[in-house]
Amino acid sequence: MSLKKKLKQNIPQGFIPSLLYLGKWILLCAIVGLLAGSASAIFLISLEWATQLREANLWIIALLPLGGLVIGLVYHYYGQSVVKGNNQILQEFHSPKKIIPLKMAPLVLLSTVVTHLFGGSAGREGTAIQMGGAIADQFTKIFKLKAEDRRILLVTGVSAGFASIFGTPLAGAVFALEVFVVGRMRYDAIIPSFLAAVFANEAAHLWPVHHTHYAIPFVPDLWAPQLLWALLAGVCFGLAGMLFSNATHYWGEFFKKTIKYPPLRPVIGGVVIALSVGAIYYFSRENTTRWIGLGVPVIVESFEQQLPFSDFLLKILFTSFTLGAGFKGGEVTPLFFTGAALGSALSIFIPLPVALLAGMGFVAVFSGATNTPIACTLMGIELFGSEAGVFIGIACATAYLFSGHTGIYGEQIIGSPKNFLFGSDKGKKLNQL
Repeated sequence: MSLKKKLKQNIPQGFIPSLLYLGKWILLCAIVGLLAGSASAIFLISLEWATQLREANLWIIALLPLGGLVIGLVYHYYGQSVVKGNNQILQEFHSPKKIIPLKMAPLVLLSTVVTHLFGGSAGREGTAIQMGGAIADQFTKIFKLKAEDRRILLVTGVSAGFASIFGTPLAGAVFALEVFVVGRMRYDAIIPSFLAAVFANEAAHLWPVHHTHYAIPFVPDLWAPQLLWALLAGVCFGLAGMLFSNATHYWGEFFKKTIKYPPLRPVIGGVVIALSVGAIYYFSRENTTRWIGLGVPVIVESFEQQLPFSDFLLKILFTSFTLGAGFKGGEVTPLFFTGAALGSALSIFIPLPVALLAGMGFVAVFSGATNTPIACTLMGIELFGSEAGVFIGIACATAYLFSGHTGIYGEQIIGSPKNFLFGSDKGKKLNQL
């Protein structure tokens, strides 16, 4: 038998198609990853500049209504086609209509920087995901991709944006596979999602950016009592995720019903936030910027000492109000703040190390609010180390269950109910419940 025939017999039938598939997605993901990772890096640099400028000139918070007016006018007269943000990416994934306009990327970047510069409470993941999704979707048109390939391309955009903004490629890849359908994961996009996450993370590191590091110095052995305490903490984190999601949706609906002209919503919201920050300083003389912006210093603090319960509640209030009023940014970093602060506060009666509880809450509230428990578990391991992995996994899974069929992304479709009591909700969108 000739060598050619022997090779043909020994090579699996799907080898050549798989090789071609891999080559195609290496090329696409390298391009998407480079562009999305660089966009995230530029965004992070801009965000750091805005935060430092605001902290050095606190009077600038009084201009938040003006910043809100600029954002409102720009989106009302120029950004109507991209105003839905993250939910638009999910919507295009489930019901494709048209290519996401590239202007989504610069609009959300500039609007988020303005939000943070003048003192709004918001995050950064939403901005990175929207930039990644918009950039990725342009290649649908360039390469004339089919509908199924377009869905995978949207997954790579989400993966690249998430991985590069937080420096967590594993979590970014799995988040993009989990987030579109509650309770289901898209394995048809697994290779592109991981490739895009790795490429984007590496691209971001080519720029002068850094990610905050957190540490859990001590993790106890997991015995029955610790398991029960971890489950109890997970229940609390799930309820906090539900509260965050419901509060954000409530304020969004409130502003839509009470203020008919969209550009005025962030103006009125900005007035309320600026006056609230001023009132806090006037009556308490405390740090006025504790609950606005990203809140990273408070997150770091939560790993070092016990915080009051008021921290996580006020962060939910400020963030949900900011986003509900029409300011731009993400929800995830405020969710990190909420979870870490709540975990730290729970150490008053849960006998686990404060840093461990803060780390569990950091990712578990995020899990409950986004319905992505596997991605959040991986994020916890990437950020805090594998030693805390079991505690983190328990907290994320429990929070996912107890947050119910709610979430910050209303366009998520329920693919697998969280338990049999929710069976009738299968196939519905969260915003339909």
